[in-house]
Amino acid sequence: MANLLHKDKTICALSSPPGMGAIALIRLSGKQVFDIIKPSFKKDLSKVPSHTAHFGNFRDNNGNIIDEVLITVFRAPKTFTGEDVLEISCHGSTYIQQQIINQLLQNGAVLAAPGEFTLRAFLNGRMDLSQADAIADLIHSTSEAAHKVALNQMRGGFSNDLKILREKLIHFASLIELELDFSEEDVEFADRSELIDLINEVLEYIDKLMQSFKLGNAIKNGIATTIVGRPNAGKSTLLNALLNEERAIVSDIAGTTRDTIEEVLNINGILFRFVDTAGLRETSDEIEKIGVEKALEKVNRSAVYIYLFDADQTSIEEMNNDLAKLPADIPRMIIANKADLLSQEQLSELQKLQNNNLLIISAKDKQGIEKLKQKLVEMAEVSELDTNQTIITNIRHYEALKAAKTELKKVVEGLNLQIPGDLLAMDIRQALFHLGTITGEVSPDDLLDNIFSKFCIGK
Repeated sequence: MANLLHKDKTICALSSPPGMGAIALIRLSGKQVFDIIKPSFKKDLSKVPSHTAHFGNFRDNNGNIIDEVLITVFRAPKTFTGEDVLEISCHGSTYIQQQIINQLLQNGAVLAAPGEFTLRAFLNGRMDLSQADAIADLIHSTSEAAHKVALNQMRGGFSNDLKILREKLIHFASLIELELDFSEEDVEFADRSELIDLINEVLEYIDKLMQSFKLGNAIKNGIATTIVGRPNAGKSTLLNALLNEERAIVSDIAGTTRDTIEEVLNINGILFRFVDTAGLRETSDEIEKIGVEKALEKVNRSAVYIYLFDADQTSIEEMNNDLAKLPADIPRMIIANKADLLSQEQLSELQKLQNNNLLIISAKDKQGIEKLKQKLVEMAEVSELDTNQTIITNIRHYEALKAAKTELKKVVEGLNLQIPGDLLAMDIRQALFHLGTITGEVSPDDLLDNIFSKFCIGK
């Protein structure tokens, strides 16, 4: 973690996106911010109130004006990092940005490492590690649902729940360890039945969080949605209709799509990762055969899949045969395509089968596409996301919960077998360790290094 920490140094970095724009923002944080800004800004900012903005010229060492700037003052401890912070708003010229940063470095600042501002906020007790993770998720959120989940975690609901559970476990672990000091008296300070009840409560909470990870991962990275079906069913046409652009090659020649094509689409604030696949059929073409295998792999790894069939050329029996070869335990939609080619008799037959998971569309004419999108959102079950609901989106949190669950199950087994208190205490401590890594109450340097190095510079 040494590369992330400049100890008592004052750090600076560009906090707005790199490149040219109307305005750029340069941030300073540390004990020497007022000394560092003093040679370049005429007004003595060390004497001004917190949360105030000040206009003036920013100068180099020779007194030459680099730019007219607006400097906002934030005094510790009520700042993002918990330290004194200055934010310099300048014109967005890349030359001006670089000149101001170079001057700050000459005045005594050092360049911030990726995530160092947030790292300082964590180290100064402004947030815990799970909230820092949430900030990274919030910055990278690309949908309404991802934004809601990250915002809820950043507010600390998840952290508060874990804190309460850890305190209860620590209490029992302490009582069990106290018993070891009175082993000759054969006394029990920790009520074993209460401990079992507590551990079951913690396990129930952990299970609930772990079950939410599948949904959370889908919200964060997009819901994997595979389009599968026979050659010439219209899969590529459907993908183009959903995206409203000519993304996939469309041809009357069967087997045009031989590899998967992936695109992301935001539908009502939810990201879907659509995958167009090779047509399912028996083939002697080695390349096409590989494409078919990859198509089936994608289906099995999907959160949702769309089975598309040519309603004009495929019988109900053939449709059912195809569905029998596809996973039934993954949510799916059955789409009858090419409605524009159907006779009234064919339409009537399909309409008899039509239900919540079977839709009749024409991808070519974009008929039924909006209804298809609506059904996908309903199947995703995130459109009415509860902003107060804790949902796990971070694989690090998931693995820590999984490890804690393993240790707590050992405690339950140990209680049933009436094993010695020192072994029980050891397992509880291990569970506490894993839970503590989520919030940073236990924070090995390599863990911090891994987390904060993934942040952008300036955050």
